[in-house]
This record gives sequence, C-alpha cells and structure tokens, in this order.
Amino acid sequence: MSTPVPPRAVRHPHRLEIHGHVRVDDYYWLRERDRPEVRAYLDAENAYVREVLAHTAAFEDRLFDEIKARIKQTDMSVPYRDGAYWYYQRFEDGKEYKIYCREQIERYQENEQIILDVNRMAAGHEYCDVGSCRVSPNTRLLAYAVDTVGRREYTIRVRDLETGTELDDVIPDVTANVIWAADNRTLFYGRHDPTTLRAYQIYRHRLGTAPAADVLVFEETDETFNCGVGLSRSKQFLMIASFQTLTTEYRYLDASTPEGAFTTFLERERGHEYELDHFRGRFYIKTNALARNFRLMEADERRPEREHWQELIPHRDDVLIEGFEMFHGYLVVEERRDGLAQIRVRSWTSTPDDEHVIAFDESAYDAYVDTNRETDTATLRFGYSSMTTPLSIYDYDMTTRARTLLKREEVLGDFDPSRYETVRLTADASDGARIPISLVRRRDAPGDGGGPLLLYGYGSYGISMEPTFR
Repeated sequence: MSTPVPPRAVRHPHRLEIHGHVRVDDYYWLRERDRPEVRAYLDAENAYVREVLAHTAAFEDRLFDEIKARIKQTDMSVPYRDGAYWYYQRFEDGKEYKIYCREQIERYQENEQIILDVNRMAAGHEYCDVGSCRVSPNTRLLAYAVDTVGRREYTIRVRDLETGTELDDVIPDVTANVIWAADNRTLFYGRHDPTTLRAYQIYRHRLGTAPAADVLVFEETDETFNCGVGLSRSKQFLMIASFQTLTTEYRYLDASTPEGAFTTFLERERGHEYELDHFRGRFYIKTNALARNFRLMEADERRPEREHWQELIPHRDDVLIEGFEMFHGYLVVEERRDGLAQIRVRSWTSTPDDEHVIAFDESAYDAYVDTNRETDTATLRFGYSSMTTPLSIYDYDMTTRARTLLKREEVLGDFDPSRYETVRLTADASDGARIPISLVRRRDAPGDGGGPLLLYGYGSYGISMEPTFR
C-alpha cells in the first residue's frame, strides 16, 4: 500500500509592510476563501486526512456511539419564568437541534407553544445555528438570528407568535446580537466587518421598513474594539458597549424613545474596564479603577457622573468580582476566591455583615448565576457542577437559604458519582504564588487513600471582558 502524500500549497509571495517592517507571506492567497484554488486545496487537505486516518474509521464510529449512548436524547432544560410565560428548550430523540418552547404560567404543562423548531429550519442545510431568540416586550413577536453557513454570518428574521407567520423583515449578513426597544416595533442589531468579523456597528430597524434604510446609530472606529447592544436589568435603558482587552465604554438610551441619541456614560480610558447596569433608579458599575480585582459602585441615574459614584462593595486583594445580578430585595455577586467560584447574597436592607456566601460541599467545583429574568422574587436560579457531580440546576431561596434541585444532567450507563472523590491541593511556585490543583479519583480502587489521581485544570478560568447582555 502506497503512503498518502500530503498536498502542497503553491507559493505566491506577497509583500507586507507595516511600521517599517517588511515580511513576505507565501501563503497569503489562502485567506481568499472564495477563490476556486483555495477551495480545491482545502478539499485536497480533507481528502488527505480521510485517507491517513482511514484505519481509525471503525474506532471513531464505536467511540461516537459510546459517547452518544451516555447522553439522554429526549431531554429538556429547566423552564425559567419571564413575565407571563415559562420558557425552555427541548430535544427529541433522532433530531439534532433544539426546539424552543414556552407555556403560559397559569396553564403550565397544558398548552406548549413551539416558538422555534430549529430542526425544521436546518432542513436542507449541512449546518444551522440559532444565535439568539428575543421575544418582544408584548410577547407577540420573536426576533431570531440564524446562520446556515458556519461563519457567524447571521440573518435576523421576525416571527408573529400568535399566527406563526414570518414577517417580511429579513436582515442578512449581521451578528447574532439583536434586542427589542420598548415599543415592540424597533430592533437594534450589530453588524460586523465582512473580512475580520469584528462587530463594529449598531443599527436601528423599524418593522415594515426595508433593511437598506436602517439607521446606523453607532460605529466603533477603533479596530481593537468590538461592540454590542443590550438591555439593562431594569429594562429601562438600551446599552451599547465597546470593549477590548483592557478598556470598555458604555452608551445608554431610554428604551421607550428608540429614535433618540445614545449618551456616553463614561468615556474610555486606557486600562479602565467597567461593566454597567441599571436597576431601581440607579446605575451600578463594576470597575477596576484603583481596584485590580474590581469593586462595585452605584450612582443615581440623575447624577451618573464619576464624581457622584458611591462604593457598594470595596476592592479586596483576595477576591475577584466577576459579575452581579440584582433583584428587588437582593444583590447577588459572582466572585472568585482562591481560584474557586462563589456566589454572595446581600439584602438591600441589611448591613454587609448580614450577607452570606452560598455554601458548597465539594472542595473543587464550578458555580454560576443562571437565567433569572424575574426581579420581584427571592428565588435565585444557579448552576453547579464538579468533576464528580454533573451539571445541576438549583433554585435558591435567598431569605431562608434553602435550595431545591430542579435538574441534574443524566449520564447514561454505569456512571455513579459516589464512586469518585475530589481532592484540592496547592503548590508553591518559584515566585511564591500558590497554584491550585484539583484532582479526582475512584474511591473503591485498591491502595491507600483511593485510586490513581487524575489531574484537571479545575478552578483556573480566564476572564472574558465581553459584556453579558440580556
């Protein structure tokens, strides 16, 4: 049997010069993805890989079947409440994509409404991704972004959920970022650079008008920044965030006046990272100004200038503030201490001494604030998982501190979490830093102290500065 020969790309020298430095890229032409020569070369690469790995085909099939056999095929997410509806997604056996559903609160489990069946949308396509689903404030319309190519180039469509019909509003070649204004007739969405896919423009679209007439409301001219649009926790303000690795900048606009002009909250300063939200008539700002691990500030919406900010949670050398969520009665803060996530709960009417951190039994785990659309509630929805505990969703009563397990991801087969235990150690680096090490092992393996230890990078997470929009 002859040995497969890998394809070799033709060299076409291309001169690049910047800042007085010259380099020659022989394969610059491969970036032109629409050239027939590029497609032919990629097809040759794929054919070569298939030939080289032909002897593993049977093993790949067995491995895939084993993985699939451990995943529950007919399943659904835990419903979350948003206004008058419960929203959830479910999967059906034999179907590849999600089915987005909702049910009215007063008739739960009696009147499921399928608002989007991605399996039907995917028919005839090799790839399909729904990047976002946004229900209008009056709950009648659904704006969603779908990509059938696989290059994060989405098309926004709008569906009437009462009639099931698609509106004529079709906005192609955009990002998945889309949000409703309060009037139920105006959408804001993002566009990206067609070559780099950098999200750099925010447009306004009014239902019933041609997308070509959409209004550009913001353009990020700095090529090191991306931008996105979202809604504040109060739903009172639309917010545009510009962000890069070291710097952020926010603009805001009353959601009831979508044709107005956005106001800059605080102009960008190199190295200043901040996250902005609004609730209870006040702005809340997570900022690293004079606070490497961030601190949480607040300001009256009528006096949002920096000199009027007041400190709500101070900077701490040993705790990193990662995010926050607000309810009418409580403030919830996502933090990280010693590399582990923790969720802190504070009543608005109590002193800092009365706050508490949700306790978890395992020595290494991940915990996060899940979907919490309702603000007038004492119930917090959070997620939890570890190296021995599959993803679990809880409701937590912030008043009584009681938790209710709503769903734990089912691992089919012979998996039993009680067979395993987690061990967390620390090692001292040469510079004195303490490095967390998380280990998992079988409890019933022979030998002292359990079976062989398996090392995981658990508890060491990167921090994304991209804002989380609602």
